[in-house]
Amino acid sequence: MQTDARHTPDYIFESSWEVCNKVGGIYTVLSTRANTLQKLYKDRIFFIGPDLWQEQESPWFREDRTLYPEWCDFAQADQQLDIRAGRWDVPGEPIVFLVKFKAFFAQQNDIYTSMWKEFGVDSLHAYGDYHESVMFAYATGKMIESFYRYHKLEGENVIAHFNEWMLGAGVLYIRKHVPKIATLFTTHATSTGRSIAGNNLPLYDHLKEYNGDQMARQLNMTAKHSIEKKAAQHADCFTTVSDITARECAQLLQRQPDVVTPNGFEKDFIPKGKAYESAHEKGRRVLLQVAEKILGYAVEPDALLVGTSGRYEYRNKGLDIYVEAMNRLRRMPGLTKDVIAFIMVPGWIRAPRTDLQLLLQGQEPSEGSPLRLGNSFVTHELVDPEHDSILNQAGHAGFSNSENERVKIIFVPSYLNGDDGIFNLPYYDLLIGMDLSVFPSYYEPWGYTPHESVAFSIPTITSSLAGFGVWAQKQGDKKGMDDGIEVIRRDDSNHGEVAEEIALLVQDFSRKSAEQVTLLKKRAARLSDRADWAHFITYYQEAYRKALHSSFVRLSQPCKLKAE
Repeated sequence: MQTDARHTPDYIFESSWEVCNKVGGIYTVLSTRANTLQKLYKDRIFFIGPDLWQEQESPWFREDRTLYPEWCDFAQADQQLDIRAGRWDVPGEPIVFLVKFKAFFAQQNDIYTSMWKEFGVDSLHAYGDYHESVMFAYATGKMIESFYRYHKLEGENVIAHFNEWMLGAGVLYIRKHVPKIATLFTTHATSTGRSIAGNNLPLYDHLKEYNGDQMARQLNMTAKHSIEKKAAQHADCFTTVSDITARECAQLLQRQPDVVTPNGFEKDFIPKGKAYESAHEKGRRVLLQVAEKILGYAVEPDALLVGTSGRYEYRNKGLDIYVEAMNRLRRMPGLTKDVIAFIMVPGWIRAPRTDLQLLLQGQEPSEGSPLRLGNSFVTHELVDPEHDSILNQAGHAGFSNSENERVKIIFVPSYLNGDDGIFNLPYYDLLIGMDLSVFPSYYEPWGYTPHESVAFSIPTITSSLAGFGVWAQKQGDKKGMDDGIEVIRRDDSNHGEVAEEIALLVQDFSRKSAEQVTLLKKRAARLSDRADWAHFITYYQEAYRKALHSSFVRLSQPCKLKAE
């Protein structure tokens, strides 16, 4: 691929539902990559997110009315586009446009009809978040077109980058209305692949036998799958985040990604030296303090603190394997340390437990409180504890969290933003206090949780079904934890073997000396140095070049825009 000026972007628009809207891992992808892109394309990289904020402002957005005020006024008056310009409050502080989209619901049927006629997108059985997503994506496409025409960018190399099926309609809008703009579409996880895995169907053994359209119908995913597939097929460049997901895309979306763009991480904010040691000690102290209060007895100061985290996707994130591994560990002879196994995944909660709050404040709860009655597993009050998968599995396995058992499980079902009412520290400030992390995922297109762990010098165990795990294997991952990470082979049927291997690894880790652990922490951090954005941004630059090249080729050919 040529790398001359013809294949270098002058302006980049990148849109996602998670711009200035922290929902999941895509927020981390975009917000940490922003700094590197801002250095490369200073104020010529524009992020676009949904303007969902009414009663309060987005904590990640700083409005700046000096940014493009004339165009914002024009877009409002001439095209009924309600846009706010500002900066994303992340390193690099890139320009952000937040766009309202509810006004387009009045045109929903016309928009769906147009997408069907032009591209064959089947929105007939759409439900739930599909409608909001398509209206936002449509508004995003119109916004990009408005900026492009108002600022007369016809002579510039412009890229419009859309993330996930939620922005698929934006790809199609630009392709139809502003064909000179090169489009880039990234799927971080196929909607149908995630649904197959989430419905306890064997994704990997039978992947080559699955038909994406048929499975989408079976799983009631037709609309999301349809718009994702058409966006992938009509984008000038199609990318995904790992080799695992690339195979999934080729089979289910019927297009092989042009570039695999692995997710990097910006490590500048991670403390170093004495500041790291201080943060580690604080995180550990808070974790132990909460553990002791909820358990009701003192924990040995050298207890091994193990953690898992992520979305509450019980099977996909390997939470079932994690609990089973801890169950096997507690039955193993010769465990010489207490193991406190934290599960930090947001669940359906009412509030932090008031009895636990009282204990943390040095007060005694009443005689009839849940803690007095032996509820020592969960830090926050669940809305429906009887049907919680984690609590049910722990109970069925026979966990008691009693003082005479070496392994204890503590479920933290709250978002850890620093105001959860129990820990009152952000997730990273707790992660840094861990000794070891475990992420035995079944469906994990990339895997920021193990990636973040090694970036914070926390040795980690992950699986061969996580994109980050596959990447680590390519870097020469060795058997065992001696290089700071262990990638366990996982498939559709070796559940028990994975749990057993994790239990053995944790047991072995618990026996390591302080010097050995320090060495493992250094090796974990060294691995993460190869997975930061300074190294991975090159894959995006390749994607930009391919998008521009493909658009030039496309524009030189007769137009063939119609539904397949």
